[in-house]
Amino acid sequence: MTYQYLKALHIIFVVTWFAGMFYMPRLFIYNTEANEKQEPVKSVLQSQFLIMMKRLWFGITWPSAILTLIFGLSVMHEGGWDKILFTEQARWLLVKLCFVLLLYVYHFSIHKIYKQQEKEIFKYSSQQLRVWNEVATIFLVSIVMLATVKQSISFVWGLTGLVCLIILLMSAIKIYKIFRHKKR
Repeated sequence: MTYQYLKALHIIFVVTWFAGMFYMPRLFIYNTEANEKQEPVKSVLQSQFLIMMKRLWFGITWPSAILTLIFGLSVMHEGGWDKILFTEQARWLLVKLCFVLLLYVYHFSIHKIYKQQEKEIFKYSSQQLRVWNEVATIFLVSIVMLATVKQSISFVWGLTGLVCLIILLMSAIKIYKIFRHKKR
């Protein structure tokens, strides 16, 4: 019984964590694009975006990342997965945990960009941030597929699907950029 509640809480905080990681780069994009506006619009927009970023990052995203980790480790322990982690049966979990580790690296990279923009340092264009925004999608698809499909999918087909997803996302960003420039 405890296992199901821990798993439910883990999933809830994964969802809220991803919500923050999906929206935070969008705010970075809007904040970066506000640099192109004239005063006082630029200052008003950037002030508002900073408030939104701070509340999202520290009120939702960070707490969710921490609770995801806590409940994820609890689910592993309660489910006995920690005891068989390095066996053939749990290889999918080991790969998933590698993606989760990379997801935390991504989380910290977003934190770094947040701190830069807080200091009015804009190192990335809105186009670069659009690409960076899609990284969370790649992690989400990879982790969910590993957690649900487990051993049913071969490594080759899983990797092929992931590469196709990346190509699709990058193509969509490129097409959006073309339409956006035509609109101007």
